[in-house]
Amino acid sequence: MCENAEHPAHKGPNRRGLFVTGAAAALTLGSVSFASGAERRAPAGDRAPGSKETRTVRGTLPPGSPDFVYLPVEVPDGVREFHASYTYQKPAVPPGTQGNALDIGVFDERGTELGGKGFRGWSGGARTEFFIRADDATPGYLPGRIRAGTWHIALGPYTVAPEGLPYEVTITLTYGAPGRTPKPVYPPERAKGRGRAWYRGDCHLHSVHSDGRRTLAEIAALARAAGLDFINSSEHNTHSAHAHWAAEAGDDLLILLGEEVTTRNGHLVALGTDPGTFVDWRYRARDNRFGRYARRIRDAGGLVVPAHPHATCVGCNWKFGFGEADAVEVWNGAYTPDDEVSLADWDSMLVTSVRGGRPWIPAMGNSDAHRDPDRVGGPQTVVLADDLTREAIQDGIRRGRSYIAESKSVELTFTAAGGKGGHAGIGGRLDAERDAPVTVRLEVKGAPGCTPRFITDQGVLHTGPTVPVSGTATLEWRTTPSYAAYVRAELRHPPTTPGLPGPLCAFTNPIFLGD
Repeated sequence: MCENAEHPAHKGPNRRGLFVTGAAAALTLGSVSFASGAERRAPAGDRAPGSKETRTVRGTLPPGSPDFVYLPVEVPDGVREFHASYTYQKPAVPPGTQGNALDIGVFDERGTELGGKGFRGWSGGARTEFFIRADDATPGYLPGRIRAGTWHIALGPYTVAPEGLPYEVTITLTYGAPGRTPKPVYPPERAKGRGRAWYRGDCHLHSVHSDGRRTLAEIAALARAAGLDFINSSEHNTHSAHAHWAAEAGDDLLILLGEEVTTRNGHLVALGTDPGTFVDWRYRARDNRFGRYARRIRDAGGLVVPAHPHATCVGCNWKFGFGEADAVEVWNGAYTPDDEVSLADWDSMLVTSVRGGRPWIPAMGNSDAHRDPDRVGGPQTVVLADDLTREAIQDGIRRGRSYIAESKSVELTFTAAGGKGGHAGIGGRLDAERDAPVTVRLEVKGAPGCTPRFITDQGVLHTGPTVPVSGTATLEWRTTPSYAAYVRAELRHPPTTPGLPGPLCAFTNPIFLGD
């Protein structure tokens, strides 16, 4: 049985079937019904197991559509599987004009309330169809019983062409016994570490559970090959992968759980949250809701890490400020000009923090790897932690006891010494009087052809010779706390653009000087 329902409410003055929801920047269409009258009252057992019903809805979203459009679906009793597919037109547009892009997800009978319990999955624009059953679901979606009530297909018009976005959504319900939902098994929060040591990790990765092309097993294998000790699950707007990572963890690889919270005003990595944590993304900076969801991440034991804050993709530029950040992803994937801007912006925040006496925000680097040839562990954050556990790794990141390297080949030792025999390492503070001499020392391994330099709140103050072909070098510099409130180290490849610094090979979080 197939029933076509046109929704003219999106085109022209006819507003039939269109309702404003309580959520900001969202609209709700008229309901799609699968049973009425005597059919609705029929016992679920009267429907033949395996029988299907299908409805198709068509409409057009105009330019300026809200961020989310909800299509209610009245689901009767006795449904075994919920399946949805969609298509939309992608007309050619002139250069510089946005074309059509439409995301999709679903909420169950518990509703679409922000931060509520109704979330059942999201695939963005990565898939054209999905299914949910008690025993299984499309990656990106959560298995569980298909309970009767009003479900909502969530459409997200990411960009809309000037002539509008014509779409078609087809929902198919399959009747029958629901099956059993497997109990989720999550990866352990501890791996076999080396005690207090430097551990390498990549906390921004994508698999088939969002818009990546790699399986979890493939990512884990690549992480091990890249010399990583830990990774973090960070799928776009879904935690569906959480219950599938346990088989890939081991004594040699700690797997943290999280999400890339992908809003229309920037992305953030929720790093190391409790298993099964859902963090909502349906808000903009103007809605003043971000603080609530940052607290949600911390309440779930995670870190708040704005990702690629100066990326140029639509909706990627970070607009929520950094007041809630535990760290910031300064280096994202292959080093590009937007990473250089992020690095400069982060350095400016360091200057502001030391001069204003405010807390500073550590930097991170992650691969954001989605598919070949994206390199897992390129870059990687190398963290000094008391052990290879969720809590210890998070503590090292939060305290800035870390450096960022392009690969496992690069090793840095960065220290400051002075005063009355005092020493400090990355992320620490050397207690020394304002005019006391301080010696800053950088030891480098695995970086042939790169040039080391020291950066302070006054800018680049010391540059060393290029690291020889052996890849090892040592650079020392003497200064005072009155001359340099902090010192951080960079290693740069040769410049590729005249007048600009070369791409990063590695960089450290700062050492602060003075009391």
